[in-house]
Amino acid sequence: MASIKLLLANAHVEGIRTYEVYRKQGGYQSVEKVLGALTPDEVTEEVKKSGLRGRGGAGFPTGMKWSFLAKPEGVPRYLVVNADESEPGTFKDRYLMEFIPHLLIEGMIVSSYALGAKASYIYIRGEYAWIVDILEQAIAEAKQNGWLGKNILGKGYDLEIYVQRGAGAYICGEETALIESLEGKRGNPRIKPPFPAVKGVWGCPTVVNNVETIAAVVPIMMMGGEAYAGIGVGRSTGTKLISACGNINKPGVYEIDMTCSVEEFIYSEEYCGGIPNGKRLKACIPGGSSVPIVPANLLLKTAKGETRYMNYESLSDGGFESGTMMGSGGFIVFDEDQCIVRHTMTLARFYNHESCGQCSPCREGTGWMYKILKNIEYGKGKMADIDLLWDIQRRIEGNTICPLGDAAAWPVAAAIRHFRDEFEWHVTHPEESQKSNFGLPIMQILYK
Repeated sequence: MASIKLLLANAHVEGIRTYEVYRKQGGYQSVEKVLGALTPDEVTEEVKKSGLRGRGGAGFPTGMKWSFLAKPEGVPRYLVVNADESEPGTFKDRYLMEFIPHLLIEGMIVSSYALGAKASYIYIRGEYAWIVDILEQAIAEAKQNGWLGKNILGKGYDLEIYVQRGAGAYICGEETALIESLEGKRGNPRIKPPFPAVKGVWGCPTVVNNVETIAAVVPIMMMGGEAYAGIGVGRSTGTKLISACGNINKPGVYEIDMTCSVEEFIYSEEYCGGIPNGKRLKACIPGGSSVPIVPANLLLKTAKGETRYMNYESLSDGGFESGTMMGSGGFIVFDEDQCIVRHTMTLARFYNHESCGQCSPCREGTGWMYKILKNIEYGKGKMADIDLLWDIQRRIEGNTICPLGDAAAWPVAAAIRHFRDEFEWHVTHPEESQKSNFGLPIMQILYK
């Protein structure tokens, strides 16, 4: 099945990063279509009709989120684009910003108009330093050609876009921690409520959306919300960008129609091209490192024996007992030689390092899980440690201010649920476990 391209349709056009080429390919037509012809509420209504869900991980309906924005008299509103793409295994926003920066800017103009924002921000992860220059160049080009600044297209709408570079903290991908950092404070998540839609940047109503989400507003406005909703299936409308990596022949960023099956995505030449050297599929993390890992037998088929598809509902079918999440679309494939205990240990180390330390369950629990997993991996674990790990993750989940605690707990829970025998092997074969070095640490296979 040939994939539908909405966001990446012009990705490989030579020079598409520049304003001149982007404009020749139909760029900024959605701004022309919207400004002066539609009211902000009508734009929001089209986004609602489209069924667009947040592409950053949570999958919350975008139009509904916009409609929650408070609009007190005389108080400014803001749009903040979350470009703090720090989830291991996820790099599709980087691709958009690096190669098609004007698509994001165009989406921001339309979205900011809908929200009544006259200043909008791109908060980008610190490690994406080279992309900052690309974005700032694109913003300057857009302003020189009348798409930003005062009285855009003579329609009475003003907008400025600013790029704010983060300091490389994973926690700042959480919207309230991002807002704290944007304000110049330490990136600690806030207790909600109040939600950013009521009290966000500098205490003003704010919408925080992911890069891919805002970029998707452009094709929605060009084709109409109902036509966009006609792509995909059920509540999984439109197309989705997937960052595919790990033990596959063709790692990269792919745009899929969400009627694509998981099996087709892994094995077809159009996408991942199968697993190298004819090895068998062992497991997959389909939505970035924070979502539950799924073994091969539950990845291609649900627990009911039905085909598993690359969409929100199908991937989560059966809950965490047999399913997972679409998440941020970071699709990490493991072949038969990979050690699940080692990868789980590496993830626990990551989340322990990235915890802001504000909540005791996360601050203490992530470090505790990492130490236990390290002992098990290197032949120093006890059988009781496996049950202790299960108990620790259970006490972290749902007991922290932000979802980082859940993100740390879910991989451990899923690994034990589906691969307990592998944990037990490490305990019962301590000498072999100490000597074994099979499987690469997860951060190595991500960029292999």
